[in-house]
Amino acid sequence: MKAAAIQMNSGAELRANLDAAEQLLGQAAAAGATFAVLPENFAYLTADEAGKLAIAEAPGRGPIQDFLARLAREQELWLVGGTIAIRDAQDRRSYSASLLYDPEGVCRARYDKIHLFDVGVPGTDENYRESATVIPGTQLVSVAAPFARIGMAVCYDVRFPALFDALGQRGMDLLALPAAFTVPTGEAHWEVLLRARAIESLCYVVAAAQVGEHPGGRHTYGHSMIVGPWGRVLAERPAGPGVVVAELDIMGLEVLRQRFPALAHRRKPG
Repeated sequence: MKAAAIQMNSGAELRANLDAAEQLLGQAAAAGATFAVLPENFAYLTADEAGKLAIAEAPGRGPIQDFLARLAREQELWLVGGTIAIRDAQDRRSYSASLLYDPEGVCRARYDKIHLFDVGVPGTDENYRESATVIPGTQLVSVAAPFARIGMAVCYDVRFPALFDALGQRGMDLLALPAAFTVPTGEAHWEVLLRARAIESLCYVVAAAQVGEHPGGRHTYGHSMIVGPWGRVLAERPAGPGVVVAELDIMGLEVLRQRFPALAHRRKPG
């Protein structure tokens, strides 16, 4: 099967962002991809995190969710819709939700980002407090698709290996990771973290990133990539919006796990 990571330079205009996503998903499908991942905040990304609340949608209803369902259906894709803001009835904040759609346009899973980006970036004056507008998720999500078992995570989650150990114990062939890494953290850690998660879980990683300058002066790193279970980068797009496509050998993955059974050797220290 072929998988695609979509790299975008999203801004403050919802319609323009959706149009860009539609064009890039069309390119992915034309290249033979049957599974695609959009980046974090693909429908809206500015330095003003509170702006996402204005376009937050109720679970299962809204123009962004309708868009994702339509594109999955029209392009016959298993589609991970990056992240979008999903409202909560009890909280003024929203969830940063990653939604998985099947080729019939049915939403098969929702993962709410667990680890929120409340940091000051070392060596810069950049400070982020994602928890001011986002409610942290609490649940692991993995989905048995016809071609592979998909684990779901988002951006800052990639720094917390316990999450992926837990997903791996449920069975994970493919990790879908929408992201919007900052430039300094991306330069330092992005590739090594993706490769580590692939190696630890002996799985494929499809990481879709934001890239470039966004309204308000925020800069993201790009370098969307697909990594194989032995830690090799199979495809990468360093800069600019575009599509990364690679062939995933799921049958070969099972052979690798049988010959190199590291997952079966896990032990919990006492």
